[in-house]
Amino acid sequence: MTKLKISAGKFIFEAKLEKELAPMTCDAFEKSMPFIGQLVHVRWSGEGVWIPLGDMDFGVEYENHTSHPAPGQVILYPGGISETEILIAYGGVDFSSKMGQLAGNHFITLQTGLENLMSLGNTVLWEGAQDVRFDYHT
Repeated sequence: MTKLKISAGKFIFEAKLEKELAPMTCDAFEKSMPFIGQLVHVRWSGEGVWIPLGDMDFGVEYENHTSHPAPGQVILYPGGISETEILIAYGGVDFSSKMGQLAGNHFITLQTGLENLMSLGNTVLWEGAQDVRFDYHT
């Protein structure tokens, strides 16, 4: 199992890559690590924060995809109808864009720090974009 450390704003989460469920997505993501971006609050999907990635191409198709990630699940939308993005669910999410329902590949699951998810979401909502970094956990 590959462990990750996710630094999001002032919060730290430990997570695991879901290599058995989403092997192609995990492999593609690992090639871009450490992964650095900014979290902004979702516009259409509910209680989630996302990293907009424009036309970035991870070269993956749908695998282990969902429109309703649970709190602590991280999904990658590979692009197509809307722009490529990574979303972290902190509460109820119905993954959508202005074009309608979307599905993303569930490829990371947070394992520690879940008690801070709502605080992270509220910080992004009320204080604005927060830096995020995905590293291997040592």
